[in-house]
Amino acid sequence: MKETIRIASGQGFWGDLPRAPIDQARNGPIDYLAMDYLAEVTMSILQKQRLKDPRAGYARDFVEVVTELLPDIREKGFRIISNAGGVNPVGCAEAIVEAARARGFHGLKVAVVTGDDLLPHLDDLLADGVALKHMETGEALADVRARVVSANAYLGARPVVEALGQGADVVVTGRTTDTGLTLGPMIHEFGWAWDDWDRLAAGTVAGHILECGAQSSGGNFTDWQTVPDLARVGFPIAEAHPDGSFVVTKHAGTGGLVSRATVAEQLLYEIGDPRDYITPDCVADFTSIHLEDVGPNRVRVHGITGGPATEFLKVSAAYADGWKATSTLVYGWPDPAARARAAGRILKERLDNLGLGFEEYRAEIIGLNALTEDDARTAAREADLDEVMLRVSVRGQDRKAVEAFGKEIAPLILTGPGAVTGFAGGRPRPSEVIAYWPALIPKERVRAEVTVIEA
Repeated sequence: MKETIRIASGQGFWGDLPRAPIDQARNGPIDYLAMDYLAEVTMSILQKQRLKDPRAGYARDFVEVVTELLPDIREKGFRIISNAGGVNPVGCAEAIVEAARARGFHGLKVAVVTGDDLLPHLDDLLADGVALKHMETGEALADVRARVVSANAYLGARPVVEALGQGADVVVTGRTTDTGLTLGPMIHEFGWAWDDWDRLAAGTVAGHILECGAQSSGGNFTDWQTVPDLARVGFPIAEAHPDGSFVVTKHAGTGGLVSRATVAEQLLYEIGDPRDYITPDCVADFTSIHLEDVGPNRVRVHGITGGPATEFLKVSAAYADGWKATSTLVYGWPDPAARARAAGRILKERLDNLGLGFEEYRAEIIGLNALTEDDARTAAREADLDEVMLRVSVRGQDRKAVEAFGKEIAPLILTGPGAVTGFAGGRPRPSEVIAYWPALIPKERVRAEVTVIEA
């Protein structure tokens, strides 16, 4: 058993810094590179891509990263784990194998985890009485079944551990929990039991700290002014030990900051009840976490406790819910906010007169009330503004109505308040609204499978 393993975060979301995983692999020693690509909306985007092209449905960027790192994997022996497979993990794994073979890297083992995609089985599940009720409203998924575009169960660390046990150099999954990408190698290396709740909780916390990339090493930090060299920010690394404790750090010579404060802020990210952080593998108690600065850019995390896993997996489903469009105009001095506000009212009246009913109409002034609707605060600031941007958005079920909205924006330039500019990009086009449907499913109704493909 190793005394320490180094798990590096290489991606916090699909579209994160392209060089981050390359730098993690080349700026210092690592044992594992964990890369998180999936958010709830990402699955529906990937599903729509796959409907157009059966070969699509995964993060192609990931294949490019693995391809570039093939010499490093062979030379340094680290392993890569990612949920970049999206709704087509098999296609993703096959693309990696094809790229490796084309470059003469034979013997590379790529494990693919399947079983999270429930869309092909959705009608059978509903027919069997698995209602997949919305976790907030209690509605049954059957109410929107005809519009469902994706439905994926969150798998945990178990299939990742199985894949590593089969000798995989690269593990490609679909909708796996962000934390499972880090917990998996800790269980594999240290031989933790599946009912060792405290250690499983510790690995879960480590995964939570790494899952958002540089957000725990100085990015998106409250005291951002204190973070050095964000242009070269180093992504976080967890130095994990068999007892469940770990140190959060980053490669020497990189920018950013790892401190008790940066780690603590990440721990609060997307947290509901801190005593009840539920994953497929355990329930972690975030109130038990101890953080300790133990050196420059080194934070020790220890004392974590946890409890038994629940009998359910979370399901992330998405369904088509109408159309939306957005456009902007810029108004200048004097009284730019008053001009923008009047333009929003005029446009709304014209849309109403045309009989264009929308479920939602928003006229926001960027920099004034787009993030807050506190009229007292905004009024006090208006006198200091020289220019503002008006952003108007509509949402509704009728695509033609949303298209008609796009034709009413440009006329405001000559038929509304003066001192206006900034209309660019032409008429806004309708884009489909994808709504989120969270639900629970009994674990026994989901079966994960691991297949290893060798280059």
